[in-house]
Amino acid sequence: MNIKITADSTCDLNAELLQRYDISLTPLYVIKDGQAFRDGVDIHPADIFAHVAAGGKLCSTSAVPVDDYRECFGKFSPDYDAVIHITIGSGFSACYQNASIAAAQFKNVYVVDSMNLSSGQGHLVIEAAQLADAGMSPMEICSTLNAMRSRVESSFILDQLAYMQKGGRCSSATALGANLLKIKPCIEVKDGAMGVVEKYRGHLEKCLEKYAKDRLKDRTDLRFDRVFITHSEIDQAIVDSTRELIQKYCSFDEIQEAIAGCTISCHCGPKTLGIMLLKK
Repeated sequence: MNIKITADSTCDLNAELLQRYDISLTPLYVIKDGQAFRDGVDIHPADIFAHVAAGGKLCSTSAVPVDDYRECFGKFSPDYDAVIHITIGSGFSACYQNASIAAAQFKNVYVVDSMNLSSGQGHLVIEAAQLADAGMSPMEICSTLNAMRSRVESSFILDQLAYMQKGGRCSSATALGANLLKIKPCIEVKDGAMGVVEKYRGHLEKCLEKYAKDRLKDRTDLRFDRVFITHSEIDQAIVDSTRELIQKYCSFDEIQEAIAGCTISCHCGPKTLGIMLLKK
């Protein structure tokens, strides 16, 4: 079968992967000073960071509207046997609900709730493309993705809590205390929701060393075909050292670097880095 894979822009896949697997994206919207911009099209993370650094209010994000999904599905549905769309987790956005409403108008469009975000969602998008290339049917692909999403291990380290504090996700006192004590929280996605699972203390580079060791050392339950290093406006030297740490603890076939898109950037700010894994 000829199957088209599409996904929300929140999957944070780089251009090389999008081209390799012929994946098309539906952009979420970023609201800056009351004006809506399309994620990755009209606005990028650097624009958000510059706006906030200049004293602007924190940007927010908005789900892909039903009409945008309808336009996307209508474009590909006639030319493919099936279209499979993977959304950001339904616990983070109304995208899954909106995509499902739009898909109901097409007999060959299927929607999967990734229950994840960023490259955690990206793992499932790549998996869908590989399964389609292998000749699996649309229903089998969706069933496989639904079973696999609980095995995605998404986590990331925040260098600062200023964006969380501005967005009302932590108090000013908590943000100030974390800054004074050099605490770098580790956020993990579990059961479709985000929560703090660890608090590292010290300079970012040292915290990332501990984080990589905790995530990777002596792991035998991982799939080693693919891992993502996902980050937002962080020094390339730190990305390279993280890559070396990953290679120290595990032997992956492919280590992909991804730039965190506007959704992660709006809530976590710059110098955020995560290692996104997939368990067996």
